[in-house]
Amino acid sequence: MSLFYLLLGPCSMEHLLPILKAIHATIRDNLIEVCESQPIEILSEFDRDNDEDTAYRIDKYSEDQLVSVFDQHWGLNESAIIIAEGFKDEGFAYPKGSDRNQANWRIIIDPIDGTRGLMYQKRSAWILTGIAPNKGDSTSLRDIELAIQTEIPTTKQHLSDVIWGIQGQGTQGERWNRITKETEPLPLKPTQNPRLEHGFATFCRYCPGGRDVLSSVDEGLLGDEDVIDQPAPGKVFSFEDQYISSGGHMYELMMGHDRFVADLRPLLANLPEGKQLFAATCHPYDICTEMLARQVGIEVTNEEGEALDVPLDLNTKVTWIAYANKELRKRVEPKLRALLKLHNLLPKKS
Repeated sequence: MSLFYLLLGPCSMEHLLPILKAIHATIRDNLIEVCESQPIEILSEFDRDNDEDTAYRIDKYSEDQLVSVFDQHWGLNESAIIIAEGFKDEGFAYPKGSDRNQANWRIIIDPIDGTRGLMYQKRSAWILTGIAPNKGDSTSLRDIELAIQTEIPTTKQHLSDVIWGIQGQGTQGERWNRITKETEPLPLKPTQNPRLEHGFATFCRYCPGGRDVLSSVDEGLLGDEDVIDQPAPGKVFSFEDQYISSGGHMYELMMGHDRFVADLRPLLANLPEGKQLFAATCHPYDICTEMLARQVGIEVTNEEGEALDVPLDLNTKVTWIAYANKELRKRVEPKLRALLKLHNLLPKKS
């Protein structure tokens, strides 16, 4: 244990940041090596199916290294509850043998957000982590004070982006070159365009189950002349990007690539009995870095237009909607809420 940390006493977020950046970098580098050494047939081999998600062999590689990577970099006289896919639902106390009731921190982590794209080497995935003071089981997304997301590039890609932020201190980014090992600042510039014309607007519907309902909401919104100018026949004024990664979508918004993303999949459970449709959903570990987007001006809400506030667990189903700026939200949100009501996707008021 470092004498530096012993003398300082309880860690601040500024002291935790370099530790989490080192943990992310090690996970990233190890996964790049796995992807370079293993064929797609092995990486995409089915591993297990459970309440929180379906996992593949590449997920197992990341989960197996998680504790050892923390052992390598943590070095603090402070304990944490680590909540991560592949481990028990309530999380585990770290270091091993520590009293979970006395833990200083709650750390929620997704070692690979975007498994499916990465295992087939189609697209980058992301390591996502949020850390909050431990308030027991009541600790929620709103308690996260430090968040970081690190890109796991495909093997043909030599650049990897890292974005981090401390609550109330803004969001920063850097781009790492894995050939030269050099980094450079990464500007984060969400678009200030208040309209959707000629931009990316996406309703997440990656997998079978309710895609017809979600598409109806999509068509209703983007077919509304008050939301977007309607093109002439044969022309297109908006596009979508089915990036199978919530962290990836947040990245695209922060970089100014996307204007609007809505993940409404959990709302399918509100359909009348007999019409409820299965769909894999977002969980808290998938969205644990949303603070980063908010701090650069992205408007992130739940289906009621409220700030996201969900427990830091593995099973809660999370609906989220993100607008690149306030003016765009003013234009789109009322129309979207009307469509959610029309399609019986909002919960009935008691």
